[in-house]
Amino acid sequence: MPMTRPLPQPPVARRIPNRIEQLGRVRHDEYAWMKDENWQEVLRDPALLREDIATHLRAENTYTAEILSGTQDLQAALVAEMKGRMQEVESYPPLPHGPWSYYTRYDGGAQYPVYARHRTDAPQDEQVLLDMNARAATHDYFAVATAAHSPDHRLFAYAEDTQGSEIYRVRVNDIATGEPLGPPIDNCSGAFTFAPDSRHLFWIWRDDHGRPARVYRRQVGGDTDILVYEEKDAGFFVGVEATRSGQWIIITAGNHDTSESWLIPAATPDAAPACAEARSTGVMYTLHHWGTDFVVLTNAGGAVDFTLKLAPQDAPARANWRELVAHEPGRYITECQTFADWLVWRERHNANCRIIMQSRSGERHALAPREAAYDLSLSGGYEYDTVELRYIYQSPTTPRQWFAYDMARRTHTLLKQQDVPSGHDPAHYRCWRLMARASDGQEVPITVLGRHDAPCDGSAPLLLYGYGSYGHAIEPDFSTRVLSLVDRGWFYAIAHVRGGSEKGWNWFLGGRGKNKPNSFTDFIACAEHLVAQGFGTAGRIVADGRSAGGMVMGAIANMRPDLFAGIVAVVPFVDELNTMSDASLPLTPPEWPEWGNPLEDVAAYDLIESYAAYEQVRPRAYPAILAMGGLTDPRVTYWEPAKWVARLRENTLSSRPVMLRTNMEAGHRGATGRFDSLRDAALIHAFAIWAVETA
Repeated sequence: MPMTRPLPQPPVARRIPNRIEQLGRVRHDEYAWMKDENWQEVLRDPALLREDIATHLRAENTYTAEILSGTQDLQAALVAEMKGRMQEVESYPPLPHGPWSYYTRYDGGAQYPVYARHRTDAPQDEQVLLDMNARAATHDYFAVATAAHSPDHRLFAYAEDTQGSEIYRVRVNDIATGEPLGPPIDNCSGAFTFAPDSRHLFWIWRDDHGRPARVYRRQVGGDTDILVYEEKDAGFFVGVEATRSGQWIIITAGNHDTSESWLIPAATPDAAPACAEARSTGVMYTLHHWGTDFVVLTNAGGAVDFTLKLAPQDAPARANWRELVAHEPGRYITECQTFADWLVWRERHNANCRIIMQSRSGERHALAPREAAYDLSLSGGYEYDTVELRYIYQSPTTPRQWFAYDMARRTHTLLKQQDVPSGHDPAHYRCWRLMARASDGQEVPITVLGRHDAPCDGSAPLLLYGYGSYGHAIEPDFSTRVLSLVDRGWFYAIAHVRGGSEKGWNWFLGGRGKNKPNSFTDFIACAEHLVAQGFGTAGRIVADGRSAGGMVMGAIANMRPDLFAGIVAVVPFVDELNTMSDASLPLTPPEWPEWGNPLEDVAAYDLIESYAAYEQVRPRAYPAILAMGGLTDPRVTYWEPAKWVARLRENTLSSRPVMLRTNMEAGHRGATGRFDSLRDAALIHAFAIWAVETA
């Protein structure tokens, strides 16, 4: 139904002339003032935000609340429904590690989990390792990136963020006393690992630009940090982990298409790291210790969809790699795990996956698919010398199921099935896997969820989600949240566009760099195909994308605004040209391989400008738009959606509102409490319903 009440007047952002000349090109950025020149300090202390910017963002929040004020009851109902599908008291299958089993659980009404353990033979005797609720009580935002116990089971460490800026503090506690051991570690990226000797902690330092650039070693209980590795290339990120075997510590450095690993023997954690194989542009590899060898997951030698090699642990250079699993185009090996007598890997083909196991003798078998669209994932574990594999199965209609699988006997044990307290019958729903024909003839997978009796005659509204970057696949998972739309007669669909890896690594390459426009045209092709198949109608579709998926939202808003009643863009990457031209921002140098470097490459500048959402805003009849940002977001800075909304509002030829909601107390991930986060989901669903009803 059309809108019947007059809309409030939106904030009018001031325009300050700002001419930018770059590589012989000229652009204008009249809203550049929204970027606080002291943004790095704001990440650490949001109260330092310049007052004129804060005033503008608060005015935008007020305007959005006023526009959607008629949906408040609906939002409350949606929150109640979503909460009703969640267990108030929840626990997850314990993971055994020697004499102990470790797990997380939620108490009734708790926003955050409790990390705990019990003796494997005495599950009634619980020991709490970390109660996140107690730690979060005095903070508006609280998140833990990594939490881990030491191999000797005496220590527990965790990395906490209290601003949303992803600048973490690491604390190490003595489990027996609950007391801290030594001062906390500040300015951490959130990643750390105990050395297998349990006496040392390796952690990653963030530089002033927010990039993980150094690995330090600290003796537990001390306050001295020893530099172990420093990455000089601003485009490379650093990681560190101990192998499952407990024999090695591995430092990794890499970007989106090149990587390098450095090795430290666990027996000598203070040894200098040794490079396994020097970086070579375009070659990626990761090492997984297995007996006296390393299993190498790599794309070397033209193995676009990756292959597995074996390398001797005392000579792991590429010259000594020998084939273990041959490369097969279209079968993308996404990850692997090693056990004492088993090698396990996960592979994806045509937007679905399977898990393969190989024994020391070379015998292989697989966990087979069960539905047209599903997700089969490895769920980790601490033990190396075991025949038990943990995995999770789910689909858009089937709640999560946690399994223990005996690889030798090939027997499954169901450990837990996700319970939906308000009730869920998979038979009431149906999942479709469709293929849309892209403009260049490629077939783009689409996953669709609807009620089993939903009519495919174009009468139902449609929410279409897309991402399409970094080779990240959007898995067809079970979501209790989307059921609130589906139960109201909507279809929910995922467009598995190029830029992800749903159809292999070439699917990623087909939506990267010079091929980036394929992500946008694929999304449009999916929308058109869904309309042709009766899953929606042009003008009654709401598009949804987050982060780099927000880039897709910005592009399709400019390319085909007529298809959509509304567009949701959460922490959206929509100011691509300006961001990729600012080398001081955390992700800019690491992202140049993904999009191109417009500071040095004219062709990259022209390509990015041709699709950049902010640059391509023109006088058009835009649909209703809801953009959502986070003030302390270090990945997609708050000013990107703010600038985009201001320019859209200035140019739109329709009466449909363009709205901005900035979370002034969070960053990229939004609200962290499990119930608090429901409010964001309810706002998005309420906006979608409102956008279709008022179109």
